[in-house]
Amino acid sequence: MTTTVPVLSVVAAGALLAGCSGSVSVGKSEPKVSADKLASTVSEQLAAQTGRPKPHITCPEDLTGKVGSSTRCKLTADDGSTLGVTVTVTSVKGSKVNFDIKADDKASPAAS
Repeated sequence: MTTTVPVLSVVAAGALLAGCSGSVSVGKSEPKVSADKLASTVSEQLAAQTGRPKPHITCPEDLTGKVGSSTRCKLTADDGSTLGVTVTVTSVKGSKVNFDIKADDKASPAAS
């Protein structure tokens, strides 16, 4: 399922464990998805897919619109446990960046 947002569209995993795909349209000569926008959109889409409140997602860097480029984001649950999320660019068409999102299979427990 693909959800379209005016500038950004992402398909999020229903159970936070499955992979998914998305795309972003940007107006720059070298397409990039800002870390904040990527984190915000992934959070919104996961909430919509699971019917739960938005999870806290952080991405440490912008995602460059170049096939194969990737970044690692982190989902932090209310109990403090974390789950890694890899976002990888699959294609770029003009200003549209298409990417896959894959959550790690296992969460890390909360720090003591």
